[in-house]
Amino acid sequence: MNKGVLAIGLAVTTPLLGLLLINLGRNPNAISSPLIQKPAPDAIVQNLDGGGALQFSSLRGRPAVVNFWATWCIPCIQEHTALTAGARANPDVLFLGVIYEDTAENARSFLAQRGGSYPSYVDEDGKAAIAFGVYGVPETFFINAKGTIVDKFVGPLDEDTLKEKLRAARQ
Repeated sequence: MNKGVLAIGLAVTTPLLGLLLINLGRNPNAISSPLIQKPAPDAIVQNLDGGGALQFSSLRGRPAVVNFWATWCIPCIQEHTALTAGARANPDVLFLGVIYEDTAENARSFLAQRGGSYPSYVDEDGKAAIAFGVYGVPETFFINAKGTIVDKFVGPLDEDTLKEKLRAARQ
C-alpha cells in the first residue's frame, strides 16, 4: 500500500469526520440571529389589502409573531394551518405575515383559497427581509411587548413549536 495515498486520504477525511461529529445532534432549525435581544428593525412594509404601512420598530404593547413566507414555498404552505390556528388561539399576540419574493396577487389568491386569520404585508423592495437578515422562507421572528426580538425559527412551524416560541415572546 502506498503510504502517501493513505496519508492524503487521512488528511482529507479526518477534518470532515470532525466537522460531522461536531454538528451531530444540532437542530438545523436553530439558526441564531444577531438580532436576538435587539429592537425590531425600522423596516416598513405595505399592507396586502391596502390598509397602510407597518413599521416594525413600532411594534410595542403586545407580543408579535412576524412570519416571512411565499406562495411558492412548500414549507410555508405546510405551516400555514399552524400559524392560522395560532393566531386565532392567541388574540393577545399580533401575528403578521410578510410576503417574501412573491407578488401581492399570488398572496391574495393563496389566502382566498386557504384562508387567513392575520394581516399580511408586502415587502416590495426586499428591505424588510434584509433588515431582518432573512435568507429564505419560512423564517419566523418572535417579538416581545417591548419591541425586542426574542427568538427566531427557520423552517415550517408546527403547533407545539409555535406554543413553545410564544412563551419567550410573552415574557
